[in-house]
Amino acid sequence: MRIVKSIWIWLSSVTLLTLWLIPVGVVRLLDRDPARYRTGRTLRRLAPILVAINPMWRLRTEGVLVGDPRRPYVAVSNHQSFADIPFISTLPWEMKWLAKAELFKVPVLGWLMRLVGDIMVDRQDRRRAAQSLVHAARYLQNHCSVFFFPEGTRSRDGRVGGFTDGAFLLAVRQGLPILPIAIDGSGDCLPKNTWLFGQPRTVRLSVLPPVRTEGLTTKDVGAIRQQVRQQIIGQIAAWRGVPAGDVDALLQNQPATTNESEQP
Repeated sequence: MRIVKSIWIWLSSVTLLTLWLIPVGVVRLLDRDPARYRTGRTLRRLAPILVAINPMWRLRTEGVLVGDPRRPYVAVSNHQSFADIPFISTLPWEMKWLAKAELFKVPVLGWLMRLVGDIMVDRQDRRRAAQSLVHAARYLQNHCSVFFFPEGTRSRDGRVGGFTDGAFLLAVRQGLPILPIAIDGSGDCLPKNTWLFGQPRTVRLSVLPPVRTEGLTTKDVGAIRQQVRQQIIGQIAAWRGVPAGDVDALLQNQPATTNESEQP
């Protein structure tokens, strides 16, 4: 049954993504905004549909939602699963995603990412990786937020890995706030290294209070990086009912499987 459901979900999702090329392409032709804001929003509006058609997923969103969608933030989140992408894309404002180059080579998905102006990160080429931050800065200057997974890869066990400096360096240089986002439960929705969807899960997503960077310098990047990481860990720990510093307890208290009939 799990295999059958997974095949149905993938076929439905790929079909929707393919059909969505039409409205995204049309809006892109008409969109004169250098940030391609409307084009991006057209694509992200598919995310709630992708979540809704998946019988294995339930999403609960909480926290401080952005009031002005054109106020730019450098948004960062922990990364548990490929499923984080549709879950986080349900948030009601546009963010340009910094994503590994391999995703841009995936048919349909890569085409859509190029149309909306998401940012390719070549992790094998440091010069090109640095150029991606310049690209992100242009979006921020055009009043569009950008989004990073600062762990750089998906977690294998639910633990929040170390954060890289890129997002925090960008925020400090631009003098813009960092928007921490915590997500938990998605690692079981679509586990790493398998195409099969997991058992029914309720995923929790929280937009945490922004962290200001005015007056900070590049010397403060390490401290603010750790501060944001601890905010995210603290939220996950609160959901699981364990101390934020107790790594073993965090791993033992994974989100529980939920009944398929549970409503978000």
